[in-house]
Amino acid sequence: MVKLVETIAKSLVDDPDAVEVKEVEGKQAVVIELRVAPNDMGKVIGKQGRIAKALRTVVKAAATKANKKVVVEIVQ
Repeated sequence: MVKLVETIAKSLVDDPDAVEVKEVEGKQAVVIELRVAPNDMGKVIGKQGRIAKALRTVVKAAATKANKKVVVEIVQ
């Protein structure tokens, strides 16, 4: 899942070297934290959060196929 989020995020931003993806194992779900450069935050979130929602949908579909629960968080 980390590679999936990293690949998608790097293709969206202007500064792909600043993209950091970290996986945190929780009790009920796996949390994937996505960090990007402050200038690229809007590109990852999108207008009215559409790109972030699409990213979460793709990851959720991949997680369902692997019988896991995954949450994607975009953090600063």
